[in-house]
Amino acid sequence: MPERGIERRLCPRFKLPGATVSYRRMGLLHKVKGFDEEFCPVLDVNRGGLCFLTQRLMKFRSQVVLQLSVPGERIPFDLRGRVRWSSQSAATVYRYQAGIQFNPYGEGPERNYPGTLAKIIALEQKAFDAGGPDAAER
Repeated sequence: MPERGIERRLCPRFKLPGATVSYRRMGLLHKVKGFDEEFCPVLDVNRGGLCFLTQRLMKFRSQVVLQLSVPGERIPFDLRGRVRWSSQSAATVYRYQAGIQFNPYGEGPERNYPGTLAKIIALEQKAFDAGGPDAAER
């Protein structure tokens, strides 16, 4: 049985101080306008997903549309993904935290724009250059 706490991610996680995410869950029958929740604090990011604090427990595997706002970036990043996990948080203001896995990058209706991946890689490089190897959560 694998040991708990072993990092299975191929891409390291990094912090984006001040970053927030707004999200909406995708309905089966129609697309809902607006966000379910806005300006949720982002805990960490990597090329394949992110973790953030939220007021709502999110259903496993539900599809979400995200808008990631990063200080210093003029335009938020639009991303699609799926909830991989959701659990209670130790934070007092936000009751839960959720982990989102981004949909693949590429051309197509459910895919993420490849330019967004390039921007995330640039932010990753900037985070590691500023904080060294300890900037990642391993």
